[in-house]
Amino acid sequence: MDRYIPEARFPTTHWTLVGQAGKAGSEALGRLLGRYLPALVAHLVHGKRIAPEEAEDLVQDFVAGKVLEKNLISRANPDLGKFRTLLLTSLDRFLIDQIRAKNAKVRSPGDGQIVALGEGEAMLEASPRNSDSFELAWARRVLAETIERMRDECNRSERMDVWNVFDARLFGPVLRGSEPMDYDELVERFGLTSPSQAANLLVTAKRMFARVLRAVVAEYASNDEEIEAEIAELKSILAGNNK
Repeated sequence: MDRYIPEARFPTTHWTLVGQAGKAGSEALGRLLGRYLPALVAHLVHGKRIAPEEAEDLVQDFVAGKVLEKNLISRANPDLGKFRTLLLTSLDRFLIDQIRAKNAKVRSPGDGQIVALGEGEAMLEASPRNSDSFELAWARRVLAETIERMRDECNRSERMDVWNVFDARLFGPVLRGSEPMDYDELVERFGLTSPSQAANLLVTAKRMFARVLRAVVAEYASNDEEIEAEIAELKSILAGNNK
């Protein structure tokens, strides 16, 4: 049954996309940013306590002023660290610049008065960067993409029996808070032959999910070691959120 899901392959599609997005006028830029913008907004809203509408405007200004005008993506390099770390660090610096610009506007012109840093800038510069909200939003985005690909693969392969059991037994209870169906109910609901068949389908679904997750992560990790570390980190982030 596992034949329906291809193995993860290298080199990584994600860094190829980064390279394409770094070229002026590339359509890859929109596809790439679509993976990160929600997490950047979440970082500002939950990590920096900025109002949602203002956070969205700041992220759009960041994209226009830094990502596009300054061609930030062209400086991305897998040897220098995670691409999302580059984006997050650059966004925090952009936020500090914005606060400094606002502080400068309230100074009295020509009187030589030195105005102290605003509370917002002082907080940003004095405290460690809080990226928990960003990492959680990113982990959820990876999970959502994995689920979407798995369901699509099941549909294309005409194996919705695998998806149905996975959704009713695992995905629904974890993500929607529904009660997991017992095996007898799975048999009745989906017209299966026996609880054993339902159990076997669940085993197949778990393997399929693991393989698709690995394929998704392989698009932005450089090698097997990084993939394993990233999967462990994703599990830790999501598990911590569920405590």
